[in-house]
Amino acid sequence: MLIYLHGFNSSPLSHKAQVLRQYLSARGLEHCYSCPALSHEPRLAIHAIEAEMSRHEQPLTLIGSSLGGFYATYLAEKHDTRAILINPAVHPHVDLRSYLGEQQNLHSGERYELTERHLAQWAELYVADIKPERYLLLVETGDEVLDYHAAMQRYAGARQFVIEGGDHSLQSFPRHLELIVRFAGLEEA
Repeated sequence: MLIYLHGFNSSPLSHKAQVLRQYLSARGLEHCYSCPALSHEPRLAIHAIEAEMSRHEQPLTLIGSSLGGFYATYLAEKHDTRAILINPAVHPHVDLRSYLGEQQNLHSGERYELTERHLAQWAELYVADIKPERYLLLVETGDEVLDYHAAMQRYAGARQFVIEGGDHSLQSFPRHLELIVRFAGLEEA
């Protein structure tokens, strides 16, 4: 099972979530894919992901983009599972401070206020010690939102693919779909 975790102010309608869903569907693996809608409230997002995880048999692989990568790390360590990280947020409790204030979800249009409470909840979810062997890291050097060096350092020892250029959306994402399916241990129907 592959559970996709979208990023900050995103949704299951994100481009990468749709590309991955279509790729798996074309290979008869639609039953191996899930993408829950995540609340802007970190504790509620974690609750939704864990509820989704409980509905599926092991082995599970989480795939998280940006803030979803941060959540995937917390949950991979907590539940002893694998995770694929796409331009992951390493320290959202620090890096998203500049976004405090009114926010709007790109897909749903939902408006909310990003507050210190959000930052505090993300700080509580930060896992200092990780097992790098459980991760596959995909980053692009042109990420204009997050410093890819921080991800490379955080996940040192993990299988890493560092792609020159690109941006925070991971423009090269379609090129990695076969690798993602293999890492997740999914078999074509």
